[in-house]
Amino acid sequence: MAKTSYSLSHTKWMCKYHIVFTPKYRRKAIYYKVREDLISIIRQLCQYRGVEIIEGHMMPDHVHMLVLIPPKLAISDFMGYLKSKSSLMIFDKHANLKYKYGNRKFWARGYYVSTVGLNEKTVAKYIREQERDDIALDS
Repeated sequence: MAKTSYSLSHTKWMCKYHIVFTPKYRRKAIYYKVREDLISIIRQLCQYRGVEIIEGHMMPDHVHMLVLIPPKLAISDFMGYLKSKSSLMIFDKHANLKYKYGNRKFWARGYYVSTVGLNEKTVAKYIREQERDDIALDS
């Protein structure tokens, strides 16, 4: 389970994203042939970049992930990295897929991403406490 907030040198953060992406032509290759390998590959690649997977599910023709991505890493950079590296790694393990997916492109071009933020009460409480903390720090 994820913590309530993480910290870098001078930053407190909690950047959660809901991500959905599909294989090329929405082929159902994920579920039947390469599902277990893709799960381990995606976990490994996320660990390399310091991304925490909160939830993840491989549907027959798409992937759902709820991830925590540090603010120093842009979501577009992370998705480019994840899709390109996982594509190369899956073609290395399953050479027969090269004939179905020409040019080593396993994933479709786009992806869906949505931020998962804090609720309104938590933000209001933070603002109230932040003001009190600033006053205490000044005195």
